[in-house]
Amino acid sequence: MARNRFFAMTLLASFVGATINAADAAEVQLRILETSDLHTNIMDYNYYADKEDPTIGLARTASLIKAARATATNSVLVDNGDLLQGSPMGDYVAHHGISQGEIHPAYKAMNTLDYAVGNIGNHEFNYGLEFLQQSLAGAKFPYINANVYCDADDCWGGKKRGEHLFTPYLIKPTQVTDTQGQQHTLNIGYIGFVPPQIMLWDSQNLSGKVRADSILATAEKLVPEMKAKGADIIIAIPHSGIGSSENPGDPAAENAVYALTRVAGINAIMFGHSHSIFPSDRYQGLPNTDVEKGLMNGVAAVMPGRWGDNMGQVDLTLSLNDGQWQVTDARAQAVPIFDAKSRQPLVAADEHIHQAVAQEHQGTIAYMSRPIGRANADMYSFLAQVQDDPSVQIVADAQHVKVAQMLPPELRDLPVLSAAAPFKAGARQASANDASQYIEVSSGPLSFKNAADLYLYPNTLVAVKVTGAELKDWLECSANQFNQIDPNSSAPQPLINFSHPTYNFDVIDGVSYRIDVTQPSKFDSDCNVVNPTASRITELSYQSGDGALITGKSLEKMTFVVATNNYRAFGGKFAGTGADHVVMELPDTNRKALVDYISMMSNPNSKGGFSSEVNPQADNNWDFADINSAVALDIRFSTQDSDKAAAFIEKNHRRPMTKLSVNDNGFAEYRIDISGK
Repeated sequence: MARNRFFAMTLLASFVGATINAADAAEVQLRILETSDLHTNIMDYNYYADKEDPTIGLARTASLIKAARATATNSVLVDNGDLLQGSPMGDYVAHHGISQGEIHPAYKAMNTLDYAVGNIGNHEFNYGLEFLQQSLAGAKFPYINANVYCDADDCWGGKKRGEHLFTPYLIKPTQVTDTQGQQHTLNIGYIGFVPPQIMLWDSQNLSGKVRADSILATAEKLVPEMKAKGADIIIAIPHSGIGSSENPGDPAAENAVYALTRVAGINAIMFGHSHSIFPSDRYQGLPNTDVEKGLMNGVAAVMPGRWGDNMGQVDLTLSLNDGQWQVTDARAQAVPIFDAKSRQPLVAADEHIHQAVAQEHQGTIAYMSRPIGRANADMYSFLAQVQDDPSVQIVADAQHVKVAQMLPPELRDLPVLSAAAPFKAGARQASANDASQYIEVSSGPLSFKNAADLYLYPNTLVAVKVTGAELKDWLECSANQFNQIDPNSSAPQPLINFSHPTYNFDVIDGVSYRIDVTQPSKFDSDCNVVNPTASRITELSYQSGDGALITGKSLEKMTFVVATNNYRAFGGKFAGTGADHVVMELPDTNRKALVDYISMMSNPNSKGGFSSEVNPQADNNWDFADINSAVALDIRFSTQDSDKAAAFIEKNHRRPMTKLSVNDNGFAEYRIDISGK
């Protein structure tokens, strides 16, 4: 009898133990959704062309978000930042300001989508800390950032020197349902970062107020702290690109995602900043990277392009064992709103988003329609990467006039040059809407929207003092825009180096020069020296006021003032830039200088019209050096495939150009003859 009772109790204990172990084991499917780099593109609308644009906008991405949620048992939504600046709607709101109780239209839209958390991007600081604080007050979801600290006696919200300016991270208890229908509380940790370079890019708004620390060092410090405080999984939301796989330990890196994948405890990375798409085939050669599953060093990661053209999605399988949640499977993907091949939208716009920002949408259209002058020539950027361009020329001219007018007496004897870059020249030709990313300002009446198209960013006008030797190296870094051409090969050779952003292709007006693309580049896209003895810039010259042509060593010893923007002047990448080279900072934005220049040259009259026109014709101060080759070279570039582009190229090309084919992404491929024959 006693033996039977013992046996029964043993069976009961075994059954209870098995029940406890079964309850302790569970599997949860968690879907993490991301928007990033919206840049206030809330509507699916191109304010420059004044028409609907199905390739952009949160209104379209919202439909993807709702569809992705509908097929997931558990999901959370995050935003990666660069939200408040970058489109005409963003400029419109900043121009009018945000009154007490008003809500920024970005948050009117986003508040309808139940975001779990948002991260701060670098462009959030473009309009100053006060505007940022006023804007964030309208968000119905929390914000995080871990590497920006108060650096004044009294920052906003009572923050003191040395304290985090924002909540560094959050650990949010989240109810999830496992595959057996059982409920669990999952403590999801969210941590956000921004490039420390904000202190250079927005020094006028941030210097003496905040400091920005290393992304990697901050993560290595705080991620273990989050785990110790009970985070079951950690989702990093860095507003940062992939960065170096060869030197991932750089503490000052702007792009640090690859390094973050090596930080123990991070389970998924929802990133942005670079406006690229990951996973995609272009990252096939990245070490220890699975582009099929979207894994870097085994960590799921996604970057969803820009302007709402893609939604980021990470799907995690989580297993609960011995009270600990572990990621047992992961997959990441960027989901597009538009099919580049068929040129058809994949989703319709969400009407709730349209309704939320209807008032600001109409206000933006009116804001962009203000007349500022007239032009006597088209300003299209279809050829901006292969020859001097009117859309770059007019910006350079406007900057030159304003800086020359404002120079202090001690600098007025120095020659003034002007640096400008093609901000819209087809982007990286990687996304569905890249073929539309060209400046298309026609001759005739000009409005504020045209000025905003010609100069996209709210940069301020800054002048730097440089030597002729520094000037040449500045241009050498810009010349990294081009691949090295083999003069002995008849095979097709692409001219444009897409790893070099077009906004870093500075054209410096006021000097003349040629670019020898048969030579290796001296610098990489970050202006790091890679070939110390290389020289692509040839025939660099300056013509003085008395007509003398200055070249070579004489030019290298000269001193110039270069008009540029705060991003370039304080960035310190290009030779001749950095705080120690800055000699003048103006409160005017580069765009305002452009508007003033167009208006001045158009000569407004008392009847509200204009009695003259601005002439944006390129002065052709730069060109390629002729390539003397014994073989027929096949050098190629791509630009928009449209009747307008074809007609402009036919009328304005300086080198022989032949259209070869049309790609399925909206681009046409051309052969350019640089032989000079």
